[in-house]
Amino acid sequence: MHQAVVMMAKAPQAGNVKTRLCPPLSLEEAAALYRGFILDTIAKMNCLQTVQPVLSYTPANSDAFFADMAPHWTHLPQEGTDLGARMHSCFRHLLAHGYDHVLLTGSDLPTLPLHIFRLALHLAATPKIDVILGPSDDGGYYLIGLRAPCPALFEDMVWSTSTVLAETVRRATCLGLRIAYLPTWYDIDTPGDLSRLRAALTQPYTYALHHTRAYCASHP
Repeated sequence: MHQAVVMMAKAPQAGNVKTRLCPPLSLEEAAALYRGFILDTIAKMNCLQTVQPVLSYTPANSDAFFADMAPHWTHLPQEGTDLGARMHSCFRHLLAHGYDHVLLTGSDLPTLPLHIFRLALHLAATPKIDVILGPSDDGGYYLIGLRAPCPALFEDMVWSTSTVLAETVRRATCLGLRIAYLPTWYDIDTPGDLSRLRAALTQPYTYALHHTRAYCASHP
């Protein structure tokens, strides 16, 4: 299959990213930590050698910044008035340009193991699966995969709530789509998540998170 794996990211500008971590972090510290998340996720996705990595970014004027961070990736500016519109636009664009399946994930779950990406790619190659979902433990999802555009999964959704996953599953089921699930994981949004991240950095599966680890070591 001709597959793409997309990371959606914002330029790590103070005051525009990870503001729910402030306090205990300052706006500048939150942006620096998020930059580490992006760099570590790029390094991880570079290990997926059989797929095309795509960076879907915002704002549009940050194209040079992201081209420097991921020079060999496809770069795609985000388009749309809300998160759902931006995700649907990304799927529509890539699926219209010859990809058989597209996986889309965020840039704030640095501890997500590489083997989960590989599992998602394996599921994507299964013809009987229409939608892949990676549930997050806050009630949303950290990854979604589609083999055809499906605007109904993204329109009029109340994002960043504990009902996003359940509503997505309800809509997909009503459409007759076949769903496969990845293991539940977590992103880094709150001070509690930050404590969880620090604890995870002691585990072997996070040893490759050089940028995130360096930031946390310098900000105990």
